[in-house]
Amino acid sequence: MERSQAPRMRLEPWSDEGGLALLLRLNTPEMTAHLGGPETHEKVRDRHRRYLELDDKGRMFRITLDGETAGSIGFWETTWQGETVWETGWGVLPEFQGRGVAADAARLVADEARAAGRHAHLHAFPATDHAASNAVCRKAGFTLCGEATIEYPKGNWHPCNDWRLALD
Repeated sequence: MERSQAPRMRLEPWSDEGGLALLLRLNTPEMTAHLGGPETHEKVRDRHRRYLELDDKGRMFRITLDGETAGSIGFWETTWQGETVWETGWGVLPEFQGRGVAADAARLVADEARAAGRHAHLHAFPATDHAASNAVCRKAGFTLCGEATIEYPKGNWHPCNDWRLALD
C-alpha cells in the first residue's frame, strides 16, 4: 500500500530570484483588501529592495510547499507601546489558502525570530475583521492582547488585533 506524505514546508531566505515576482502576485485587490489595497509597481519594487536590505533588523522569507512558492512571511523590528519588538506579517497565494500554510509558516518564522534573539516578543497586527489572519495567530500559538489602531500603509489608520507570542 502506498502512503502519502505530508507536504514539506520550508522558509527560503528572500532573494532577487523570485522575490519581486512573488510580491507582484501578492499585490492584488483580493490579497491586499485588509492592507489598504494594491501598491503601485514602484512601491512593490521599493518593498522588494527593503526586504533584501533588512540585515539584522529582521528577515523575509518565501514560503515553499514541496518546492512550490506558496507565499511570503517575515519578521522585522518595530516599536510598539514604547518597546522594540519583532513584528510579523504574511501573504499566502490563493491556491494555497485554507490548508494551514500560514499557521505553519508563522510557527516557523517564530523559530527564526527566536533564533535571531534581540527581542522577547513577536507581534502580529491583523485587521479586526480579517477572520483568516486572526485564526492564523490563534493556531500558531499567539495570545490576543486586545484591539489597537495602527497606521498601515502610511496615512491609513485601521482597527487591528494585537497578537503576541513570547520568544523566551
